[in-house]
Amino acid sequence: MKIGIDKIGFYTPHMYVDMNKLAVARDVEPEKFTIGIGQSQMSVAPVTQDSVTLAANAALEIIDDEDRAKIDFVIFGSESGIDHSKSGAVYVHRLLGLNPNARAVEVKQACYAATAGIQMAKGHIALNPESKVLVLGTDIARYGLNTSGESTQGAGAVAMIISANPRIMELEKHNVYLTNDIMDFWRPIYSDKAFVDGKFSNEQYILFFNKVWEVYKEKSGLELTDMEAICFHLPYTKMGLKALRTILDEAPEDIRERLLENYQISTTYNRNVGNIYTGSLYLSLLSLLENKKLSDGSRIGMFSYGSGAVGEFFTGALQPNYRDYLHIEGHQKLFNSRKEVSVEEYEIIFEETLPADGSDMELDISKDPATIVLSGTLDNKRQYVNKNV
Repeated sequence: MKIGIDKIGFYTPHMYVDMNKLAVARDVEPEKFTIGIGQSQMSVAPVTQDSVTLAANAALEIIDDEDRAKIDFVIFGSESGIDHSKSGAVYVHRLLGLNPNARAVEVKQACYAATAGIQMAKGHIALNPESKVLVLGTDIARYGLNTSGESTQGAGAVAMIISANPRIMELEKHNVYLTNDIMDFWRPIYSDKAFVDGKFSNEQYILFFNKVWEVYKEKSGLELTDMEAICFHLPYTKMGLKALRTILDEAPEDIRERLLENYQISTTYNRNVGNIYTGSLYLSLLSLLENKKLSDGSRIGMFSYGSGAVGEFFTGALQPNYRDYLHIEGHQKLFNSRKEVSVEEYEIIFEETLPADGSDMELDISKDPATIVLSGTLDNKRQYVNKNV
């Protein structure tokens, strides 16, 4: 039985800041952002959006009534959770009007969590072939204004429906994964901003990739020549390229050129959104699928990395007529409708946060065009609104 990605959706907030202008404001050479790390725009989340609303909006565009009836497992992958106890999946479950006879959980391991969710979903579908699982990778990357990590912020979510007989991609076997307890990136519970050892994290990302790639080749018998493309978790778009370059000498020149070309295409969306942590790998996959017409049956390698750290390499095979089930027009409309904000406006938006003392707050949701928004807090509870209900 084939199991894999049947549908995939994406959402990012309606505002962005231009990285050239941010560089100038920070007294940095613009090329350091646009070429050095490979970022052009950075999505900016208003206070009316959080990890729950981003995930719900991403899922809203892909689910239909059949999905609502058959989804019996919601897996919410995030490192931007809004509650230490209650999962974000429960909120999304209600906001989308899903089947009440369902599981709903939140999983966490830095940027790797959505991949863990997909592997959990595969096991569930294997036991329950008629079921569908909604997997969400949703995050707001925050390092703080005028910090070394500021240029790798972003906001967005990717939603995927995992099912039997998938219409977009079959997830193949031979997964290889690796765990090591390191401190390259972390966020203590008392902080709303992350801490990162950037140089060390970059080194570990590449080391993890090299290790899982070597074991994957032994386990699967496959080589670079068997890959049409490799998509990476992208905290910034140059990161995956650094890893890919370490193995390119394993392939002849024509394969190297193909992999490099497809890699650049796979970074298109990420370059204009920024880092979305758990969703970054799958935004890269979506970028490749929507911006390049690949042949049915093409094998795509995927490297998932979550600091702290867990890494995994796995592959998927594209299904016949897979492009018929993508939402290319909707995603282009989403990008085209975004509004640029100045650096000064971005700084004001960044500092707008919910009360930390439990006091009530009512937010103006009229300026947020998203269907699902956060309207404020009341009695220590976040108040969510689906404008279509």
